[in-house]
Amino acid sequence: MFQTIVKAFKIPEVRNKILITIALLFVYRLGCYIPVPGVSVFEEMENFTFLQIMSAVSGGALQSGAFLAMGIGPYINASIIIQLLTVGIPALERLSRQGEEGKRKINALTRMLTLVLAIAQAIGILVAFKDYVHPEQLFGGEGFLKFLSYAFLVIVYTAGAALTMWIGERITDYGVSNGISLLIFAGILATAGMTIVNLCTQLGTSEAASAAWQLIGFIVAAIVIFAAIVTVNSAERKIPVQYAKQIKGRKMYGGQSTHIPIKINASGVMPLIFSFAILSFPDLIMNLIGVTDNWWIRNMGSGSWAYTVILCVLILFFSYFYNQIQFNPDDISKSIQGNGGFIPGYRPGKPTADYLKKVSNRITLFGAIYLALVALVPALIFKAINVSLVNVFSATGILIVVSVALEFEQALQSQIMMKQYKGVLK
Repeated sequence: MFQTIVKAFKIPEVRNKILITIALLFVYRLGCYIPVPGVSVFEEMENFTFLQIMSAVSGGALQSGAFLAMGIGPYINASIIIQLLTVGIPALERLSRQGEEGKRKINALTRMLTLVLAIAQAIGILVAFKDYVHPEQLFGGEGFLKFLSYAFLVIVYTAGAALTMWIGERITDYGVSNGISLLIFAGILATAGMTIVNLCTQLGTSEAASAAWQLIGFIVAAIVIFAAIVTVNSAERKIPVQYAKQIKGRKMYGGQSTHIPIKINASGVMPLIFSFAILSFPDLIMNLIGVTDNWWIRNMGSGSWAYTVILCVLILFFSYFYNQIQFNPDDISKSIQGNGGFIPGYRPGKPTADYLKKVSNRITLFGAIYLALVALVPALIFKAINVSLVNVFSATGILIVVSVALEFEQALQSQIMMKQYKGVLK
């Protein structure tokens, strides 16, 4: 990673892209500290598990009620919804196959849905934390003026979500790697950094010994967990493919050997996001309407056995769901057969498709088990070290940090290689 960054800074074009990325990330983090008039710090955020995770992803901006409090959350939710609708609605599916023009239209739909979700989310947050909203500091606290104050705050937070989306897209266009991923990455690291700083400040107090052991335990656990995740994320099953020799005119084609790579964790973090969102949604709704104790909270709350079992089942379901979307054995089998290839030991056509499907299902099972372990084990380890670390390095946060770091390095390597090829051509 560090060698790649050093090489990148030696190439002017790549260095400029890195500097643009850093500048835009700085603007985003600056917006996470700009206070909004009439809103104070949400001190009761610990009662809202789902909002705690959102605050950790935004670098603490949500809890402080800052301008960019909602972060990139509405855009991510809109992207997920559009992606699912693309599978189920034929019109959107046709758009997704129309190249750049279709992609542009789908992006426009995603942006519009982002604004709708941002408005709804802003209203929900202001209603949930109404005790920390002071409309009298704006236009007034009674009647129409109070409504106008709340409408102003909704517009401000919606504008913040739109600005965050714009910054992410500009990083993608003019910077390095995917901008949306980098914004989430920056928020998680900022929250983790603040937690580590708080531990370091305790080193000079009476709790120095406890803080030192917690800091050492955190560093060791983070290194081990990250190394394990990187190893599994890079693991793949390579299925050999042999292409027969073909003579066309005076030239001979084919006769090559290649392979089909199938990653163990091909679906990435999406099964975790969906599973946590579904399980957290009832809890979020009950918290927003003021319900603090009922059967669901007592028996299905985070950390209960029922919650753990249902979470694992949902992860398994969504892993296979995403595998069905991303990997189509029939299409791959037809493509191999159309190019004169075959998998050794299996006849082209249906036998090849059945073999690919069997291998894919087996690998998906191991990938789902891996995601379930990531969802449970790191949280237990960090909770044992320090309770405040649970939301900082949640299962989703850990996978995002590792995935974005690997993606950033690959993007840098691609940029470096492309510039080197241009230099050779000149």
